[in-house]
Amino acid sequence: MSSIRRRTLGWVILAFTVSMLAIGLVSYRYAAHEIEELYDANLAQSARLLEGLIQAPLPDDQRKALLASLESALLRAEQSDKRFAGHRYESKLAFQLWEEGRLVLRSASAPSEPFTDRPPGYVDSRVADRDWRVYVLDVADSSRRVMVAERSDVRGELTRAMALRTLLPDLIGLPLLVMVLWWATGWGLRPLSRLAEAIRHRTPHNLQPLEVHPLPLELAIIVDALNRLLERIRGLRVREKRFIADAAHELRTPLTLLDLHAQNALTAETPNDRREALEELRSGVARTIRLVSQLLTLARLDPEEEEGPTELPDTNLLIEVREALVELSPLAIERHQTLELKADEASDWHLEAEPGAIDTLIQNLVGNALRYTPDGGAVMVTLKADDIRLTLRVDDQGPGIPAAERERVLERFHRLGPGAGAGLGLSIVERLIDRHGGRLTLDEAPGGGLRVEATLPRSRANPVSFSTR
Repeated sequence: MSSIRRRTLGWVILAFTVSMLAIGLVSYRYAAHEIEELYDANLAQSARLLEGLIQAPLPDDQRKALLASLESALLRAEQSDKRFAGHRYESKLAFQLWEEGRLVLRSASAPSEPFTDRPPGYVDSRVADRDWRVYVLDVADSSRRVMVAERSDVRGELTRAMALRTLLPDLIGLPLLVMVLWWATGWGLRPLSRLAEAIRHRTPHNLQPLEVHPLPLELAIIVDALNRLLERIRGLRVREKRFIADAAHELRTPLTLLDLHAQNALTAETPNDRREALEELRSGVARTIRLVSQLLTLARLDPEEEEGPTELPDTNLLIEVREALVELSPLAIERHQTLELKADEASDWHLEAEPGAIDTLIQNLVGNALRYTPDGGAVMVTLKADDIRLTLRVDDQGPGIPAAERERVLERFHRLGPGAGAGLGLSIVERLIDRHGGRLTLDEAPGGGLRVEATLPRSRANPVSFSTR
């Protein structure tokens, strides 16, 4: 796994090195050109000085003495005596003075043959097996010609040396800059290292928010996202523990009763007693299965869990209700109850609903109504529709729920009496309606029983309101 620091620095250093090389190459070429220009200017200046000396208004004998003195001085530059030592490149510069095609004066390093026969100006010439850079100057109003030359190899050596010295700060500064960048990147990534260290030393059971300060803005966003994730995981664990505790609490009694009925069946003395015990056992198993199903449904619809899918399939409420009532009809027939559905066939019954949600609503609402309605009684299911909402109403003929208890009856595991169920049905209904943006109301039915009315929006994007108790 590659390091962020190494990967970032690698690209930065590569880009910087390429840029420095390009800039250095341009700088080198520019510096070399300027140095060449400077040397050419010096050649021209030296030629002008010589022109001034030989043009001085002197008698011939004094002019000859001046030229002899210049020649003597130039000869000393060739000697090895340290008393007359100058610059080591001094002898690489040369000049010639020609008059009427005759060499009158030359430096010790200059050849005896002319540097060039070209017109005045700058010339590159090869003389005496050496390359020279020559400046030719014709003295005005005379037949004299001054040639000042510089060896090209020395000139190139000096030019390269001076141009390379302009690049020396870059060559020294690049490693220093790399070290500074390495340190600066490490310093900038230090908060990330602290965050990684804090996460690495956490135990799996520690789901408290991460607190690493100070943090740059980029890491603060990541830490905030991690803390939200930890909060959700902590909520899931709390719900998981609560579900386990609820399940253990609610299943303890039914399982104890099942064990008791099983023992009664084993110890029964007559076939009738054994059959009666087995019937009780079978009834207890059915109640336990229903309780487990309700517990699982409640866990799936936990209000602290994430919202359901954003896109819900289109559902026909009337068809869903009819199919659910067909499944419940054997319970009504067994107790000689009337189960009636009242709805306008011509209305539009389409709405957005989670798969299985309508069936769960009917199973709980109508199932409770059948359970509490006495034998021979009636349960009325009514459907109403308008442009933005659908209403499902269930009226029974049971004992009803006192007004003071209607708010508490929606709480999980709240029972009204010893004969009540697990206390989960209405809680499940409320959770489902909340997830769809609907409203749940409890009231008294015209026949004295309980009226439960669930109002659902056609689209969850336009909720009716929060559920009211």
